[in-house]
Amino acid sequence: MKNINTTELQHTWTQVDDYMNNLLIPSDSLLEQTLQTNAEAGLPAHDVTPNQGKLLQLLLQIQGASRVLEIGTLGGYSTIWMARALPEHGRIVSLESESHHADLARANLTRAGLMHKVDLRVGPALTTLPDVQEEYREPFDMIFIDADKPSNPDYLRWALRLTRPGSLIIGDNIVRDGEVIRTDSTDPRVQGVRSFLQLIADHPRLEATALQTVGSKGYDGFVIARVIDAPEPK
Repeated sequence: MKNINTTELQHTWTQVDDYMNNLLIPSDSLLEQTLQTNAEAGLPAHDVTPNQGKLLQLLLQIQGASRVLEIGTLGGYSTIWMARALPEHGRIVSLESESHHADLARANLTRAGLMHKVDLRVGPALTTLPDVQEEYREPFDMIFIDADKPSNPDYLRWALRLTRPGSLIIGDNIVRDGEVIRTDSTDPRVQGVRSFLQLIADHPRLEATALQTVGSKGYDGFVIARVIDAPEPK
C-alpha cells in the first residue's frame, strides 16, 4: 500500500465529503450564510458538517421527535438542522455558555424563521439544566451533546434523567484524532470523552455504538446511545 501523508488524506476526505454533500444534500443558502456569519464573527469552527447536520435531522424524523435538548449551541447551525425536523409544536431547548455565541445563534435562528421552536438558554449547562428539568416535565426524544468534553460525564447523567425508553443520546467529537485510545493522555477533553464512553458502556439503561468518521473536519466520530427500559443501577 502506498504511503499517503496526512495532508493528502485530508484533501481526499474533504473531496469525498463535498461529493456526497453535493449529491445528497441540496444547496441551502441560509445554512451557508449561517456558517459564513459564524466565521466572520470569529466563532470557532466547531459546527457540525452538512452531512452530520442531515444525519441529526433524519434521526429526529425517524424518531418522530418533538422534544430535543441540545447541549452546546455555538452559532445555531446544528440547531437549525434539528429545528427544521420538528413539527410546528415541537421544541428544541439549546444551552450555550457564551453570551456572544448565543446572540449570534439567536440572530441566525430568527433569520431562519425558527426561533419560535427554540428555547435558547445562556449560561454553563450544568447551572441551567436544573431549570430545564423543572420546566420541561415531559422527557426529551433526543439529546445532542456537543459542548465542553470534560463535562461529558455530567451531561450524560443529566441526559439519563431527562429521557425515556426509546430516546436517543448522541455525543459528538469522541475520537479526538485517535487520542481517545490513550489511557495516559493528559488532555482533559480526551479523559472526559473516555469517562463518558465508559459510563455509556457500563450503564444498564443504555445500548450504544460509536463510529469513527473522516471528512472535511478531519478524523473524529460520534456515539449514539438508545435508552432502554431497564432498572436504574443501585
